[in-house]
Amino acid sequence: MNASGWLQLALYVGALALVTQPLGRYLCQVLDARGRTGLDPVLKPLERLTYRIMGVTPEREHDWKQYAAALLLFSLVSCVFTYALLRLQHLLPLNPQGLGPVSGHLAFNTAVSFTTNTNWQSYGGEGTMSQLSQMVALTLHHFTSAAVGIGVAAALVRGIARSSARTLGNFWCDLVRTTYYLLLPLCLVFAVFLVSQGMIQNFRPYTRARLVEPVRTLVEARNDRGEIVPDADGTPMMEERVVEEQVIIQGPMASQVAIKMLGTNGGGYANANAAHPFENPTPLSNFLQMLSIFAIGSGLTGYLGRMTGNPAHGWSVWAAMMVLFVAGVLLCWWGEARGNPMHQGLGIVADDGNLEGKEVRFGLFNSALFATITTAASCGAVNAMHDSFTALGGLVPLFNMELGEVLIGGVGAGLYGMLVFVILAVFIAGLMVGRTPEYLGKKIQAFEVRMAMLALLVLTLSILGFTAWAAVSPWGLAGLNNAGPHGLSEILYAYSSATANNGSAFGGLNANTPWYNVTLGLAMLLGRYLMILPILALAGSLVAKRSSPPGAGTFPVAGGTFVLLLLGTVLLLGALNFLPVLALGPVVEHFLNAQGQRF
Repeated sequence: MNASGWLQLALYVGALALVTQPLGRYLCQVLDARGRTGLDPVLKPLERLTYRIMGVTPEREHDWKQYAAALLLFSLVSCVFTYALLRLQHLLPLNPQGLGPVSGHLAFNTAVSFTTNTNWQSYGGEGTMSQLSQMVALTLHHFTSAAVGIGVAAALVRGIARSSARTLGNFWCDLVRTTYYLLLPLCLVFAVFLVSQGMIQNFRPYTRARLVEPVRTLVEARNDRGEIVPDADGTPMMEERVVEEQVIIQGPMASQVAIKMLGTNGGGYANANAAHPFENPTPLSNFLQMLSIFAIGSGLTGYLGRMTGNPAHGWSVWAAMMVLFVAGVLLCWWGEARGNPMHQGLGIVADDGNLEGKEVRFGLFNSALFATITTAASCGAVNAMHDSFTALGGLVPLFNMELGEVLIGGVGAGLYGMLVFVILAVFIAGLMVGRTPEYLGKKIQAFEVRMAMLALLVLTLSILGFTAWAAVSPWGLAGLNNAGPHGLSEILYAYSSATANNGSAFGGLNANTPWYNVTLGLAMLLGRYLMILPILALAGSLVAKRSSPPGAGTFPVAGGTFVLLLLGTVLLLGALNFLPVLALGPVVEHFLNAQGQRF
């Protein structure tokens, strides 16, 4: 842990603080159907045309049930469209490699993954998806799934800010305006910047370069459909192959990477994701990609403060997020800087810490920072192999996702996830002082608490339920490359990532099997929509309540006391459910590694 790392962390947090309020102000303009922006002369005609084609009246707002119905209908149609395109990609243009159709279970997993803003990838991007699939089926969801999350967050904030009302906004209007006025302009600028750093953006076939010295290697045996061939024990069969050429990917990469970061999507164009030199060419591109992951989610806290007329409350929510985030960075960095406990037990001291699985262009600190950021947000982009982190270093990404990814979180999802904890924190504070709990002038009653707890319990049930099922099933164990507590961590990480709509993975798990693809897809659906529905119901209840001015006994929702209460609520309610399984996984692994055991 050196001075360079501390300086970079301070620079990152400072840059994030600087963009929060400007983005918050701009989000107020974008998420107001009658709001005006500097882009109106260019985009307003396109917005009106889109409404006419869709048959939408933007002034006609939805109640929470109508908003939820529109959201679910849109998600279903877009998911089916993606599934069909993946299954038919061999018949469609922009497939210079002649890639075949995606298998049914993988197409289901991928369509659900990108619809839910998870972007989990059970496939090698450049070896499975055609340019059309990458550019249309997947990148389309990069925009729309991000816009849906922002819309839900805006609906909840409107429910808090409005008094004695029925409606939460128009879903179609939120979807269109967020895409046109926020995501597209930001991505255009960011994509051009990434091209300037050396990222590719073209439609060329892949380049083949002949090796000067052919090499022999063992690879997993695959059938004609590209599926791994297992042996009698379920372990992938290996075959020797002579490699005489290198395939260098080409395609429209910069446009996909820009929205994968800004929309906290994370689905990489290349299998190596943000560790690939084409996807992350320079240290500057690495820093700005990390900043872009948090930018919109951080700006939404500014939006909360402005919409509720209480900017200090927005900053307090942001401060609670930052405390948890910085603590995670420091623990992950410390765990990786100390190196492997097994080496220490043998008297081997690595001056550079644990560099296994790290991209040496970025180094140890930037790997730990990126891993914490991408799992604090529901992004999933990675510039290092999380499976190669030390047990304590790998604990941090797991813990971030199991908190519900509320440490800034995904675009929209982070804010509405944290507001669930705010509701519960205010409720607990009211009980402690014997007064009716109030949040910004609105009474918090039994229905609001039930909806908040339902949103949290869905995550717990999905993560622990699917993990337990896979851990005792032949199909679950067959995908493991490691035994013992690390194998449990691999399974736990997969279902934590799917349910939290993150998309990153411990790379030791072979999840491209029918059982894993289907169960992970179901976990993604549960984590996305069975959390959104209670939150919209919560917003519908709050919007109907009358706001009352704060009194002498009203608990303040800004300042140090509130931040401490919110932190305690997040840690107690969000983390306690997972402490036993974390103790059986990364914690036990750490102590066994120190005794010389490996898995």
